[in-house]
Amino acid sequence: MGRDVPALVFTREDRRRYRSKMQQCLDVLAQMLREARFDAERPQVGLEIELNLVDDRGEPAMRNSDVLEAIADPAWSTELGRFNLEINIPPRRLTEGGPDSWAAEIRAALNHAEQRARSVGAHLIMIGILPTLRQQHVGAAALSENPRYRLLNDQIFAARGEDLHIEIGGVDRLRTYADTITPEAACTSTQFHLQVSPQEFPDYWNAAQAIAGVQVALAANAPFLFDRELWHETRIPLFEQATDTRPQEIKVQGVRPRVWFGERWITSVFDLFEENLRYFPALLPLCDEEDPAETLGRGDIPHLAELTLHNGTIYRWNRPVYAIAHDKPHLRVENRVLPAGPTVADTLANGAFYYGLTRALVEEERPVWSRMSFSAAEDNLHTAAREGIEARLYWPGMGEVPVPELVLRRLLPMAHRGLERSGMDDAWREPLLGIIEQRCVSARNGAVWQTEMFHHLDTLAHTGRHETLRRMTQQYIDYMHLNAPVHTWPVE
Repeated sequence: MGRDVPALVFTREDRRRYRSKMQQCLDVLAQMLREARFDAERPQVGLEIELNLVDDRGEPAMRNSDVLEAIADPAWSTELGRFNLEINIPPRRLTEGGPDSWAAEIRAALNHAEQRARSVGAHLIMIGILPTLRQQHVGAAALSENPRYRLLNDQIFAARGEDLHIEIGGVDRLRTYADTITPEAACTSTQFHLQVSPQEFPDYWNAAQAIAGVQVALAANAPFLFDRELWHETRIPLFEQATDTRPQEIKVQGVRPRVWFGERWITSVFDLFEENLRYFPALLPLCDEEDPAETLGRGDIPHLAELTLHNGTIYRWNRPVYAIAHDKPHLRVENRVLPAGPTVADTLANGAFYYGLTRALVEEERPVWSRMSFSAAEDNLHTAAREGIEARLYWPGMGEVPVPELVLRRLLPMAHRGLERSGMDDAWREPLLGIIEQRCVSARNGAVWQTEMFHHLDTLAHTGRHETLRRMTQQYIDYMHLNAPVHTWPVE
C-alpha cells in the first residue's frame, strides 16, 4: 500500500469525494502524458524482496517489529503478517557497478539483517511460502501492528460480506475458510521494477504479461501450504483467493477480481489507471489535501496520492507504478509474479532473464502480443503455477511446448540478446543466464527440490508430515546461505 494510514470509519461522503479526486488525478495524468513530463533519460531497475521470519527450529516467528527495530534500516519495512519483512533494494542502472555489484549489495544487506535478527531470536528465509506455516499461524493475531493492515482487512471483509473461501488442489487438497486476509501473508514474492518512458510502457507491460507464465514455471518455489502439497507455485492461487472482495454471486456476474492478470493488451499506461477507476471501488478512500491540477498548473509535480493509493490496492501481476524521484515523475512496470528465493544467485538470474527477455521482445519487428491471445498468456500463468517447470506452455510459432524446450530453444537466446543490447558483455551474462539454462537442463527449481527433499526425508524417517517439513525447511535455510543456485542442491 506504500504508506501508513489511520484507523477510521469511512463515510459515504468520503467515498464520493475520493471518486472525484481519483478522476482529477486521472485527468492530470492524461495531461502529463500528453505533455511528456516524465523522466526517461536514465532508466533504472529496482528490487523488493519479501521474507519470512522463523525461529531456531524453522517454525514461524511472529517477531517482525522486534527484528525491524534491531535492523534499524529504512530500507526494511513490515509486511502484512508478523512473520514477514520486506527489503527495498535501492534503484540503480541495470549495468551499474560491474557484474558482481548488485549481488554484493543484496547479500550484504541480507546478511546484516540476518545477524541483527539472530540477536532477537529470529532468522530470515527467502521462500515463496514458508513450509512450516500452519493455519493457526494466520489468524487475526498474526496481522502486523501497523493500523493500515487492520483497516485493509476490515474493508475487504466489509466489501465481501462473508469469510474467505480458499480451495486449492494438487497432490493433496486444501479446502478452508478464513475470517482475516492474513493467509495472504503466506505469499512472499520478489518484485522486479523497470523504469520506462510513457511511450515504451505499453510494450514493456505487454511483454511482461506474455512471459509471466514462463517466469513462474522456471522459478516456482511454493509447493506447500498448511502441511499440504499443492501447486508448484501455490502462492499464485492463494494470493488470488486470499484478497478476493467478491462473494460468489458477484463473481458469476463477471465483476473483476482485485488480484488480476488483466483482460487485454494495452496501448497506453493510461489504460491501466483508467481501468482501476472504472472497475474497482475504493477500499481506502483517503483524500490528500493536494489539488493535482493546481500543482501541475504552477509547474510543480503532483503526487497523485489518490491514484497511487488506489493502484496499491489492485494487485495486478504486472502493476503500473507512478512515482516521483529527484523531483521528477517516472513510470515503472512492477513485475510481481515471482516467489522469493531460493538464493540471491537465483534471484539475480531470474532478474537477468526478465530484463533481457522483455527488452528483446519489445524490439522485435512483430511483437509477440500481436501473435498471441491475451487469454493464452493468462492460461500460461495458471498452468505454470500448477505444474511448474514440468508445464507445457503455449508460444506463438511453437504451439504447446515443454518449458525447458521453449526457454532453451527460443527465449534464452533472446534474453542474451536483450542484455547485450543493455550493455552486458558475454562474461557478465553467462553466469546469470547460465543458471536459467542449467535449471532447464536439469528440470530442477525450488519447488522440485522442496518436494523431492520432503519425500526423501519422509521415506528415511516417518516422523509425521509437519516434522518432515520442518526438517526440510532447516535444510533449505542452510543451502540458502551457501548461495549456490537451487538446481545444484543435493537431496540426501
